Amino acid sequence: MSVAFTKEESAETASETLLPDRPISPHPNLVTEAGHKALQTELAEAREAYEAAQRIDDVNEKRRQSAVPLRDVRYLTERLRTAQVMPDPTATDVVAFGSTVTFSRNDGRVQTYRIVGEDEADPKAGSISFVSPVARSLMGKAVGDVVGAGAQEIEILSIA
Repeated sequence: MSVAFTKEESAETASETLLPDRPISPHPNLVTEAGHKALQTELAEAREAYEAAQRIDDVNEKRRQSAVPLRDVRYLTERLRTAQVMPDPTATDVVAFGSTVTFSRNDGRVQTYRIVGEDEADPKAGSISFVSPVARSLMGKAVGDVVGAGAQEIEILSIA
């Protein structure tokens, strides 16, 4: 069907509505209980945004407003389908998924991060992904261990 018959301004407008899928990580989709709930909340919000966009009368605007929520619904549905909810660690003798680790860097900085799933990681809020280089170097280590993280060494001060 010609673009002229679909009330679209141009082929460029149509291409704005066909967004590529968000990339899915090749790593196992480990999540904390809170991370799983956050994914469910995000999916509900994306569905609401999509449904709101469907109520727009203008065809072009409807497509523009639907594009991102529709892409997010596809991504979040897949992430929830593959989610492996991990229990909180029961011991604090070694770093594990879900542990909160405090460590010092050789430049004197002391940092604390919780090791979580990829979708819930937010370094500014104090959480890092279990597949990040720092988290991978910390996993399985104990208080007092010194590990390399890139060009730096870090010493584990506490595990909670």
